Amino acid sequence: MYAAARKDWLTWLETERRAAARTITAYSSDLDDLTDFLVSHLGAPLDRQALADLTHADFRAWIAARRRRGMSATSNARAISAVRSFFRRLDRTGLVHNAIALSLQAPKRPHRTPRAITPDQALDMIAAPVDTGAGAGAGAGAGAGAGWQALRDHAVLSLLYGAGLRISEALALTVADAPLPRTLRVAGKGNKTRIVPVLPQVRAAVEACRAACPFDETPDRALFLGARGGQLRPEIVQAAVRRLRGSLGLPDTVTPHALRHSFATHLLGAGGDLRSIQELLGHASLSTTQIYTEVDTESLYATYARARDASAKA
Repeated sequence: MYAAARKDWLTWLETERRAAARTITAYSSDLDDLTDFLVSHLGAPLDRQALADLTHADFRAWIAARRRRGMSATSNARAISAVRSFFRRLDRTGLVHNAIALSLQAPKRPHRTPRAITPDQALDMIAAPVDTGAGAGAGAGAGAGAGWQALRDHAVLSLLYGAGLRISEALALTVADAPLPRTLRVAGKGNKTRIVPVLPQVRAAVEACRAACPFDETPDRALFLGARGGQLRPEIVQAAVRRLRGSLGLPDTVTPHALRHSFATHLLGAGGDLRSIQELLGHASLSTTQIYTEVDTESLYATYARARDASAKA
């Protein structure tokens, strides 16, 4: 029963909820983690009655075991979300009802303000792969020249900062999407579609990458490729950014996703309204976007402090 219910739930997540592949993989792993714990904790295989009889104490023991293994509050919150989703599916299909599982509350996550970089730092990062070759070696391999890979990195980073795309969204683009239009339709988390404007500089960067890429184009081929012609992997972009951090003297908090944070923060600082930024980022809730007001406030305080210190020295 359990194996069939697990398979049904994962299929439902993929086909009806249209969850991202990474989300499905993470949720599957989280449920398996609970299963392994409960089999040991209860001393018996999981069946319908065992699932229905699970108590708060059982779930608390599982989370406590995860904490002892060093799992963060964020990881535990995601795991509880996965388990709640699984039991919700069991309930809707009439297999198991467990009110406790359906009402599980995730541990409070630490409040973290996104780390944005300055506009100059963002532009330096984007230009570096082309100007200095800092990102040119990303994924270098046989039959591939460093030049086109530098242009590729430049184009990808331009999309993250210039259009606010997630790295997964940029790497999901295909040749059929090019040349990029002035407004691009992007399928984001949960297959939610949004429209984002694409600056001329970003479109030019993508076209330069296409012109230099040594691999043949077909409409369904990924727009950005690795050294051997396969779809570019996120870890290759992440490695390029790590090299850029070193060459440009940027902090460890600078990641590909920091460019998306910076896109939102700089728009807000330039007078953009939260609702428009929410739509550009593809956030389901305005409360998610509101965190950037904290980032902008921090930058205002930092600017004030620098001005105050300079005045004191004068």
